[in-house]
Amino acid sequence: MNLPKIPLAGVIGNPIAHSKSPQLHGHWLKTYGIKGHMVPLHVEADDLETVLQQMPKMGFVGANVTIPHKVRILELVDQVTDRASLIGAINTLTFKADGTILGDNTDGYGFIENLRNGAPDWHADAGPAVVLGAGGAARAVVASLLDAGTPEILLTNRTRARADKLREDFGARVKVVDWVQAANIIEQADTLVNTTSLGMSGKPDLKISLDGLRADTVVTDLVYSPLETDLLKAARAKGCVSVDGLGMLLYQAVPGFERWFGKRPEVDKATRAAIMS
Repeated sequence: MNLPKIPLAGVIGNPIAHSKSPQLHGHWLKTYGIKGHMVPLHVEADDLETVLQQMPKMGFVGANVTIPHKVRILELVDQVTDRASLIGAINTLTFKADGTILGDNTDGYGFIENLRNGAPDWHADAGPAVVLGAGGAARAVVASLLDAGTPEILLTNRTRARADKLREDFGARVKVVDWVQAANIIEQADTLVNTTSLGMSGKPDLKISLDGLRADTVVTDLVYSPLETDLLKAARAKGCVSVDGLGMLLYQAVPGFERWFGKRPEVDKATRAAIMS
């Protein structure tokens, strides 16, 4: 009697013990009655290629990829989606039946879906977005905002060179502003996004004056620990719609789960509760 294989998904990183992906996917698997597992995989950089080659043979149908492998893994997959190429990083792998490995990046999708659900009246084309930070997360945010129709992105980063590189890659709709001038561009923002780790538990505070923040600006912070950052508290006090960063983590996982387990999961209150528990 040949029993069907139980599909496995992994999350690859170093370190990986902190990852909420197994908890999230485990919740969906249980909710939809699907036999499958999401396994945390601590993988050293020198072992990454070997691990990738072996995973399909072990029953893995896909994997999430997190720090520090999201850029390096671009060199190790067979196919890369356009959006992953543009962002310059991969966070979702699919192991196809013919043995090829597809690399994708769903961070931008997760960001936009979280924004649209947390601020239903938000429209990308309403006006400029101010983006704080120019790291990997910022690349996904900028790519998704431009794709959604944001007319102009004012980008600022503590290290100017990283912001300049991002502008080179994404074009004329991105304008770089020196970090010391960040407070002066806040009033221009229809959307304000913090992609830095500033304000995260255990990290330095985000010390930018919000005096110019308008009440009609939508403010979102990719940090989700704490769930309500000082930036979001200040925005709410100003009358702004504020969107926390947890939803981005949840929504970016949706496309991968659907590909691997054949069911498009819903991000709802129960999903958030399962991750927060």
